[in-house]
Amino acid sequence: MCSFAIKQMYIMQPTLVILAAGMASRYGSMKQMHQFGPSGETIMEYSIFDAIQAGFGKVVFIIRKDFEQPFKQIFEPRLKGKIQTAYVFQEIDTYTKGYKIPMERNKPWGTAHAMLCAKNEVHEPFAVINADDFYGRESFSKAYQFLSNLCDEKKHALIGYELGKTLSQYGSVSRGVCKADAQQHLLSITERTKIYSKDNTIVYEENGKIMKEDTTAKASMNFWCFHPTIFLLIENLFNDFLKLNGANLTSEFFIPIVADYFIQKGLGTITVIPTGANWFGVTYKEDAPGVIENIQQMTQKGLYPSNLWSIEVLQKNTC
Repeated sequence: MCSFAIKQMYIMQPTLVILAAGMASRYGSMKQMHQFGPSGETIMEYSIFDAIQAGFGKVVFIIRKDFEQPFKQIFEPRLKGKIQTAYVFQEIDTYTKGYKIPMERNKPWGTAHAMLCAKNEVHEPFAVINADDFYGRESFSKAYQFLSNLCDEKKHALIGYELGKTLSQYGSVSRGVCKADAQQHLLSITERTKIYSKDNTIVYEENGKIMKEDTTAKASMNFWCFHPTIFLLIENLFNDFLKLNGANLTSEFFIPIVADYFIQKGLGTITVIPTGANWFGVTYKEDAPGVIENIQQMTQKGLYPSNLWSIEVLQKNTC
């Protein structure tokens, strides 16, 4: 009875899309599959666990074809019977429509391109997140409420974190810095590709200069809530992006580019939903011990079970 009920709910539930195709050049290895939890869990499994608790019914993994089999070998046995799963591939030529890609380019086109790759698999309101970030249960609960009750073709959302709490002590990171109005509607989002903390101040580098950033600003950690109509806009903007920037070997088509276009053109609103949830992630190898420690502490406090996918936990939380 329980399994049948869960399958029936999938139809109406929001979907979770996970960006897991990154090459992790700064981390140095496949951090998407790095084990951090007491029973060998990856960071994204905590996101999936929290999403299930919130009410999400399906997870779509965006990966690369070259690691499909080892990826599935890890996650399929763990998630079987817990949530619907699907896989799509982000390759350098996906959705490029015959565009002549420079031979020297060796990586895909960024997070918005990755999201576009899920177009044919996602037909309901959905959240999109990074594979290597821990977002906290409150964030998934708020995302579920928005996607279930407020989201439509003119209303999207972003889970906003305090910028100062999203940096790494081991080097610069990329963050989308947000500005919102009194109604918490996003006014602009600016991608800072080299932002870090220096002398108790948040700074970023741009055009060879070092400039200060507001410590109270909300940061995008790529936790977005979208209506599936967004895919058409992404596809159109990606075509324009390739024409203008495709020859640049380091150019990337980020989700904030799409979000900024959406609001600047008056196509609708993107609500910044603030969260007090703790965020942590692994940009660098040196970040890993802190992630393990944070998860250990939460497990010891009873916030998460020592084995996320034990039969007892599944029965307790889904039946």
